[in-house]
Amino acid sequence: MPELPEVEVVRRGLATWIVGRRIEDVEILHERSIRRHLLGGEDLRGNLIGTTVTDAVRRGKFLWLPLADDDVGEVGREPRFALMAHLGMSGQLLIEDSSAPDEKHLRVRFRLSEGTGKPLPDELRFVDQRMFGGVFLAELGPTSDGLPGGLAETPLPLIPEEAAHIARDPLDPAFDVEIFHRRLRKRRTGLKRALLDQALISGVGNIYADEALWAAKLHFARATDTIRRNETARLVEACQQVMLKALEAGGTSFDSLYVNVNGASGYFERSLNAYGREGEPCRRCEALGLQTTIRRDVLMKRSSYTCPVCQPRPRNGRW
Repeated sequence: MPELPEVEVVRRGLATWIVGRRIEDVEILHERSIRRHLLGGEDLRGNLIGTTVTDAVRRGKFLWLPLADDDVGEVGREPRFALMAHLGMSGQLLIEDSSAPDEKHLRVRFRLSEGTGKPLPDELRFVDQRMFGGVFLAELGPTSDGLPGGLAETPLPLIPEEAAHIARDPLDPAFDVEIFHRRLRKRRTGLKRALLDQALISGVGNIYADEALWAAKLHFARATDTIRRNETARLVEACQQVMLKALEAGGTSFDSLYVNVNGASGYFERSLNAYGREGEPCRRCEALGLQTTIRRDVLMKRSSYTCPVCQPRPRNGRW
Protein backbone atom coordinates (compact mmCIF):
# COMPACT_ATOMS: atom_id res chain seq x y z
CA MET A 1 0.00 0.00 0.00
CA PRO A 2 1.36 3.47 -0.84
CA GLU A 3 2.63 5.38 2.19
CA LEU A 4 2.49 9.10 2.87
CA PRO A 5 5.40 10.17 0.59
CA GLU A 6 3.87 8.25 -2.31
CA VAL A 7 0.53 10.00 -1.82
CA GLU A 8 2.26 13.38 -1.48
CA VAL A 9 4.07 12.73 -4.78
CA VAL A 10 0.66 12.15 -6.36
CA ARG A 11 -0.79 15.29 -4.71
CA ARG A 12 2.03 17.46 -6.05
CA GLY A 13 1.58 16.02 -9.50
CA LEU A 14 -2.14 16.72 -9.46
CA ALA A 15 -1.53 20.27 -8.20
CA THR A 16 0.82 20.84 -11.14
CA TRP A 17 -1.29 19.29 -13.87
CA ILE A 18 -5.00 19.68 -13.17
CA VAL A 19 -5.70 22.52 -10.71
CA GLY A 20 -7.69 25.22 -12.50
CA ARG A 21 -9.03 22.83 -15.12
CA ARG A 22 -12.67 21.90 -15.65
CA ILE A 23 -14.00 18.33 -15.67
CA GLU A 24 -15.68 18.01 -19.07
CA ASP A 25 -16.79 14.39 -18.85
CA VAL A 26 -16.54 11.30 -16.64
CA GLU A 27 -16.45 7.77 -17.99
CA ILE A 28 -16.94 4.98 -15.44
CA LEU A 29 -15.57 1.69 -16.73
CA HIS A 30 -16.04 -0.32 -13.53
CA GLU A 31 -18.74 0.40 -10.96
CA ARG A 32 -16.71 -1.12 -8.12
CA SER A 33 -14.29 1.81 -8.29
CA ILE A 34 -17.11 4.24 -7.38
CA ARG A 35 -18.79 2.02 -4.77
CA ARG A 36 -18.12 4.60 -2.05
CA HIS A 37 -20.35 7.05 -3.94
CA LEU A 38 -23.59 5.55 -2.71
CA LEU A 39 -25.86 7.37 -5.17
CA GLY A 40 -24.23 5.65 -8.13
CA GLY A 41 -22.44 6.48 -11.33
CA GLU A 42 -24.94 8.81 -12.97
CA ASP A 43 -25.14 10.96 -9.84
CA LEU A 44 -21.34 11.12 -9.67
CA ARG A 45 -21.09 12.13 -13.33
CA GLY A 46 -23.83 14.72 -13.00
CA ASN A 47 -22.18 16.36 -10.01
CA LEU A 48 -18.66 16.37 -11.46
CA ILE A 49 -19.19 17.49 -15.05
CA GLY A 50 -18.78 21.25 -15.31
CA THR A 51 -16.88 21.65 -12.04
CA THR A 52 -13.38 23.14 -11.79
CA VAL A 53 -10.60 21.64 -9.69
CA THR A 54 -9.43 24.36 -7.29
CA ASP A 55 -6.68 22.53 -5.38
CA ALA A 56 -5.13 19.17 -4.46
CA VAL A 57 -5.19 18.45 -0.73
CA ARG A 58 -3.77 15.65 1.41
CA ARG A 59 -4.07 14.65 5.06
CA GLY A 60 -2.15 11.50 5.86
CA LYS A 61 -2.94 9.15 2.99
CA PHE A 62 -6.30 10.80 2.24
CA LEU A 63 -6.32 12.79 -0.98
CA TRP A 64 -9.03 15.10 -2.32
CA LEU A 65 -9.65 17.66 -5.06
CA PRO A 66 -11.90 20.58 -3.98
CA LEU A 67 -14.36 21.54 -6.71
CA ALA A 68 -16.06 24.78 -7.75
CA ASP A 69 -19.24 24.77 -9.80
CA ASP A 70 -18.94 27.09 -12.80
CA ASP A 71 -22.68 26.99 -13.47
CA VAL A 72 -23.66 28.65 -10.20
CA GLY A 73 -20.75 31.07 -9.96
CA GLU A 74 -18.86 29.29 -7.20
CA VAL A 75 -15.41 29.86 -8.70
CA GLY A 76 -13.56 32.15 -6.31
CA ARG A 77 -15.62 31.04 -3.29
CA GLU A 78 -14.81 28.33 -0.77
CA PRO A 79 -15.67 24.96 -2.38
CA ARG A 80 -18.47 22.87 -0.87
CA PHE A 81 -17.55 19.50 -2.37
CA ALA A 82 -14.45 17.53 -3.28
CA LEU A 83 -13.55 14.52 -5.38
CA MET A 84 -11.86 12.08 -3.01
CA ALA A 85 -9.45 9.40 -4.21
CA HIS A 86 -8.58 6.36 -2.14
CA LEU A 87 -5.60 4.57 -3.70
CA GLY A 88 -5.99 1.34 -1.73
CA MET A 89 -3.36 -1.29 -2.53
CA SER A 90 -2.79 -0.56 -6.20
CA GLY A 91 -4.63 2.62 -7.18
CA GLN A 92 -2.89 4.97 -9.60
CA LEU A 93 -3.79 8.45 -10.81
CA LEU A 94 -2.29 9.01 -14.23
CA ILE A 95 -2.25 12.11 -16.40
CA GLU A 96 -2.53 11.00 -20.02
CA ASP A 97 -3.38 12.37 -23.42
CA SER A 98 -6.60 10.98 -24.88
CA SER A 99 -4.59 9.58 -27.77
CA ALA A 100 -2.67 7.27 -25.39
CA PRO A 101 -3.94 3.66 -25.24
CA ASP A 102 -6.05 2.69 -22.26
CA GLU A 103 -4.30 0.95 -19.39
CA LYS A 104 -5.31 -2.67 -18.78
CA HIS A 105 -6.90 -1.83 -15.42
CA LEU A 106 -8.37 1.58 -16.24
CA ARG A 107 -11.47 2.07 -14.04
CA VAL A 108 -12.51 5.75 -14.31
CA ARG A 109 -11.62 8.38 -16.91
CA PHE A 110 -11.96 12.14 -16.32
CA ARG A 111 -11.78 14.32 -19.42
CA LEU A 112 -10.31 17.74 -18.66
CA SER A 113 -10.52 21.15 -20.27
CA GLU A 114 -7.51 22.56 -22.05
CA GLY A 115 -4.88 24.13 -19.85
CA THR A 116 -3.71 27.70 -20.16
CA GLY A 117 -0.49 28.26 -22.06
CA LYS A 118 1.16 25.14 -23.46
CA PRO A 119 -1.00 22.12 -24.38
CA LEU A 120 -1.53 19.69 -21.49
CA PRO A 121 -2.65 16.06 -21.41
CA ASP A 122 -6.43 16.07 -21.37
CA GLU A 123 -7.27 13.05 -19.20
CA LEU A 124 -6.95 12.05 -15.57
CA ARG A 125 -7.21 8.27 -15.27
CA PHE A 126 -7.86 6.15 -12.20
CA VAL A 127 -6.22 2.77 -12.69
CA ASP A 128 -6.56 0.01 -10.10
CA GLN A 129 -5.69 -3.65 -10.57
CA ARG A 130 -6.70 -4.99 -7.16
CA MET A 131 -9.84 -2.88 -6.88
CA PHE A 132 -9.45 -1.89 -3.22
CA GLY A 133 -9.33 1.81 -4.06
CA GLY A 134 -11.87 4.14 -5.57
CA VAL A 135 -13.16 7.67 -6.14
CA PHE A 136 -16.24 9.40 -4.74
CA LEU A 137 -17.77 12.82 -4.10
CA ALA A 138 -17.53 14.17 -0.53
CA GLU A 139 -18.99 17.21 1.19
CA LEU A 140 -16.50 19.62 2.77
CA GLY A 141 -17.00 20.94 6.27
CA PRO A 142 -15.04 23.13 8.71
CA THR A 143 -12.07 21.62 10.53
CA SER A 144 -12.46 21.11 14.29
CA ASP A 145 -9.44 23.31 15.10
CA GLY A 146 -10.04 26.02 12.50
CA LEU A 147 -6.73 25.21 10.81
CA PRO A 148 -6.24 24.07 7.20
CA GLY A 149 -7.67 20.65 6.45
CA GLY A 150 -4.39 19.34 5.10
CA LEU A 151 -1.36 20.06 2.96
CA ALA A 152 -2.44 22.08 -0.08
CA GLU A 153 -1.40 24.82 -2.47
CA THR A 154 -4.00 27.21 -1.01
CA PRO A 155 -4.83 25.84 2.46
CA LEU A 156 -8.43 26.25 3.62
CA PRO A 157 -9.99 25.21 6.97
CA LEU A 158 -12.14 22.60 5.21
CA ILE A 159 -12.08 18.81 5.29
CA PRO A 160 -14.29 15.96 4.04
CA GLU A 161 -16.16 14.17 6.80
CA GLU A 162 -14.53 10.92 5.66
CA ALA A 163 -11.08 12.29 6.61
CA ALA A 164 -12.01 14.32 9.70
CA HIS A 165 -11.12 11.50 12.12
CA ILE A 166 -7.56 11.27 10.78
CA ALA A 167 -4.84 12.99 12.78
CA ARG A 168 -2.43 15.40 11.16
CA ASP A 169 0.73 13.94 9.66
CA PRO A 170 4.37 14.92 10.32
CA LEU A 171 4.65 16.93 7.08
CA ASP A 172 1.56 19.02 7.83
CA PRO A 173 2.60 22.57 8.84
CA ALA A 174 -0.18 22.48 11.46
CA PHE A 175 1.20 19.34 13.14
CA ASP A 176 1.74 20.13 16.84
CA VAL A 177 4.55 18.16 18.51
CA GLU A 178 3.40 19.06 22.04
CA ILE A 179 -0.14 17.85 21.41
CA PHE A 180 1.25 14.66 19.89
CA HIS A 181 3.52 14.12 22.91
CA ARG A 182 0.64 14.46 25.38
CA ARG A 183 -1.54 12.06 23.41
CA LEU A 184 1.35 9.64 23.04
CA ARG A 185 1.95 9.53 26.79
CA LYS A 186 -1.72 8.69 27.40
CA ARG A 187 -1.75 5.73 24.99
CA ARG A 188 0.03 3.20 27.24
CA THR A 189 1.04 1.02 24.32
CA GLY A 190 4.15 0.19 22.31
CA LEU A 191 5.76 2.99 20.33
CA LYS A 192 5.36 1.45 16.89
CA ARG A 193 1.72 0.56 17.57
CA ALA A 194 1.20 4.24 18.38
CA LEU A 195 2.95 5.37 15.20
CA LEU A 196 0.62 3.18 13.14
CA ASP A 197 -2.49 4.60 14.85
CA GLN A 198 -3.91 7.01 12.27
CA ALA A 199 -6.03 8.73 14.92
CA LEU A 200 -2.84 9.70 16.75
CA ILE A 201 -0.49 10.53 13.88
CA SER A 202 -1.39 9.88 10.26
CA GLY A 203 0.53 8.73 7.24
CA VAL A 204 3.20 6.66 9.03
CA GLY A 205 3.07 3.14 7.66
CA ASN A 206 5.16 0.08 8.43
CA ILE A 207 8.18 0.99 6.31
CA TYR A 208 8.57 4.56 7.52
CA ALA A 209 7.84 3.64 11.12
CA ASP A 210 10.84 1.30 11.13
CA GLU A 211 13.02 3.86 9.37
CA ALA A 212 12.04 6.69 11.75
CA LEU A 213 12.53 4.54 14.86
CA TRP A 214 15.98 3.51 13.61
CA ALA A 215 16.91 7.15 12.94
CA ALA A 216 15.63 8.22 16.39
CA LYS A 217 17.39 5.26 18.12
CA LEU A 218 14.13 4.09 19.71
CA HIS A 219 12.82 0.52 19.91
CA PHE A 220 9.37 -0.31 18.55
CA ALA A 221 8.32 -1.87 21.90
CA ARG A 222 9.19 1.19 24.00
CA ALA A 223 6.23 2.00 26.28
CA THR A 224 4.67 5.27 25.15
CA ASP A 225 3.93 6.42 28.70
CA THR A 226 7.68 6.44 29.38
CA ILE A 227 8.56 8.64 26.40
CA ARG A 228 10.22 11.92 27.32
CA ARG A 229 9.45 15.17 25.54
CA ASN A 230 12.87 15.37 23.87
CA GLU A 231 12.48 11.78 22.59
CA THR A 232 9.09 12.63 21.08
CA ALA A 233 10.63 15.64 19.34
CA ARG A 234 13.48 13.45 18.06
CA LEU A 235 11.03 10.87 16.76
CA VAL A 236 8.86 13.44 14.96
CA GLU A 237 11.95 14.99 13.39
CA ALA A 238 13.07 11.54 12.26
CA CYS A 239 9.64 10.90 10.68
CA GLN A 240 9.86 14.20 8.85
CA GLN A 241 13.41 13.65 7.60
CA VAL A 242 12.73 10.10 6.44
CA MET A 243 9.64 11.20 4.54
CA LEU A 244 11.33 14.24 3.01
CA LYS A 245 14.17 12.02 1.82
CA ALA A 246 11.61 9.68 0.28
CA LEU A 247 9.91 12.61 -1.42
CA GLU A 248 13.21 13.66 -2.99
CA ALA A 249 13.45 10.18 -4.50
CA GLY A 250 9.83 10.17 -5.63
CA GLY A 251 8.39 7.90 -2.96
CA THR A 252 9.06 4.33 -1.93
CA SER A 253 7.67 1.34 -3.80
CA PHE A 254 8.09 -2.34 -3.17
CA ASP A 255 5.23 -3.02 -5.55
CA SER A 256 5.54 -2.44 -9.28
CA LEU A 257 1.86 -1.44 -9.27
CA TYR A 258 2.64 1.83 -7.51
CA VAL A 259 3.50 4.74 -9.78
CA ASN A 260 3.09 8.46 -9.30
CA VAL A 261 0.77 10.76 -11.20
CA ASN A 262 2.93 10.64 -14.33
CA GLY A 263 3.71 6.96 -14.13
CA ALA A 264 7.21 7.13 -12.59
CA SER A 265 8.07 4.71 -9.77
CA GLY A 266 9.93 5.78 -6.63
CA TYR A 267 13.40 4.53 -5.76
CA PHE A 268 13.84 5.38 -2.08
CA GLU A 269 13.90 1.68 -1.15
CA ARG A 270 17.51 1.54 -2.32
CA SER A 271 18.62 3.64 0.66
CA LEU A 272 16.53 2.17 3.49
CA ASN A 273 18.48 1.73 6.72
CA ALA A 274 16.34 -0.79 8.59
CA TYR A 275 13.27 -2.08 6.78
CA GLY A 276 13.84 -5.31 4.88
CA ARG A 277 17.53 -5.54 5.87
CA GLU A 278 17.46 -8.55 8.20
CA GLY A 279 20.98 -9.97 8.66
CA GLU A 280 22.62 -7.02 6.92
CA PRO A 281 25.02 -4.64 8.70
CA CYS A 282 23.61 -1.69 10.59
CA ARG A 283 25.06 1.24 8.67
CA ARG A 284 25.40 3.43 11.76
CA CYS A 285 27.25 0.73 13.73
CA GLU A 286 29.36 -0.14 10.71
CA ALA A 287 30.54 3.47 10.51
CA LEU A 288 31.71 3.14 14.12
CA GLY A 289 33.61 -0.07 13.41
CA LEU A 290 30.99 -2.34 15.04
CA GLN A 291 29.76 -5.55 13.45
CA THR A 292 26.04 -5.42 14.18
CA THR A 293 23.32 -6.85 11.95
CA ILE A 294 19.69 -5.77 11.60
CA ARG A 295 17.20 -7.95 13.47
CA ARG A 296 13.67 -8.87 12.36
CA ASP A 297 10.76 -9.36 14.77
CA VAL A 298 7.04 -9.83 14.15
CA LEU A 299 4.68 -7.19 15.53
CA MET A 300 0.98 -6.99 14.70
CA LYS A 301 1.57 -9.72 12.07
CA ARG A 302 4.07 -7.42 10.35
CA SER A 303 7.84 -7.49 10.13
CA SER A 304 9.69 -4.95 12.25
CA TYR A 305 13.40 -4.27 11.79
CA THR A 306 15.77 -2.89 14.42
CA CYS A 307 19.43 -2.67 15.31
CA PRO A 308 20.00 -4.47 18.66
CA VAL A 309 22.78 -2.03 19.55
CA CYS A 310 21.33 1.30 18.37
CA GLN A 311 17.80 0.38 19.48
CA PRO A 312 18.12 -1.77 22.60
CA ARG A 313 14.97 -3.64 23.54
CA PRO A 314 13.33 -2.15 26.67
CA ARG A 315 12.98 -4.41 29.70
CA ASN A 316 9.32 -3.61 30.17
CA GLY A 317 8.39 -3.02 26.56
CA ARG A 318 4.89 -3.28 25.13
CA TRP A 319 4.39 -5.38 22.04
